[in-house]
Amino acid sequence: MSENLNYKHLHYFWVVATEGSIARAADKLFITPQTISGQLSMLEERIGQPLFDRVGRRLRLTETGRLVLRYADDIFELGRELSDVLRGAPLVGTSEFIVSAASALPKTIVYKVLEPALTISDDISLTCKEGPVEAILGELAVHEVDMVLTDTPLSSAFSIKAYNHYLGQSSLSFFASPALAAKLDDNFPLNLHDAPMLLPTKQYAIRQLFDKWCTDNNVFPTVKGQYDDSALMKSFGQSGFGIFFMPSIIEAEVKKAYGLTVIGRSQSLKQKFYAISAERKVTHPAVAAICNTARDIIFK
Repeated sequence: MSENLNYKHLHYFWVVATEGSIARAADKLFITPQTISGQLSMLEERIGQPLFDRVGRRLRLTETGRLVLRYADDIFELGRELSDVLRGAPLVGTSEFIVSAASALPKTIVYKVLEPALTISDDISLTCKEGPVEAILGELAVHEVDMVLTDTPLSSAFSIKAYNHYLGQSSLSFFASPALAAKLDDNFPLNLHDAPMLLPTKQYAIRQLFDKWCTDNNVFPTVKGQYDDSALMKSFGQSGFGIFFMPSIIEAEVKKAYGLTVIGRSQSLKQKFYAISAERKVTHPAVAAICNTARDIIFK
């Protein structure tokens, strides 16, 4: 079978299948039945399988024909929708907006970043997923999601045609349970040396930056745990298993929610945040609302 279907042939097939006969399709398309029959034969030859069984004067779709019809329905429905959008007609019904967030991102920040997408229209339905960086970028590559949120910008290491949209950055605050904090002196960051530390896994940009920052400051904590999930890391930190860091823009929320003590802050170590989408120039209204609010308000 040729890689490229002739969409004119596919359209004739679709009209025949939906109208139920070549004669009715010919009336609708204002062409002769012989022309349609010839076009159908060419499509079947290209596909390599029959699309209809002839039962007397009636046409009955084969299994292959039913499969092709399902795809044709989607293709020509999208074509009609595109025509309506280009004419300025509003989209009807709820529009699903699907986002995948890197698991290590704090859930509070993910909420703050995504919340504007729900305020621009009552017709947007948000689906929010999470996972490791490579997995969620893979979802973007096959168009299963509209946008990815991460602290790790897309690079040439990922063979994906997509674009980084920088949202902003935050310095870091370091947290410990009150009992663990009481065992540490106040000399930050030296109080991290040999102290138990809970960290994101090395797939995340902030972990790589933290490791370099420790080397630059001649500080080497004892890594007690590494996590893909920020909420799990905070729970272990709350139980006193180690120190962990979070963006300073959510310091107050973390302290209040988990009853933790801030043992230090770093202004030189910053976590950056990106929205990654298939668009070089953002046109999706939800993505535009997210980017604009993040830059102008959340990370200002």
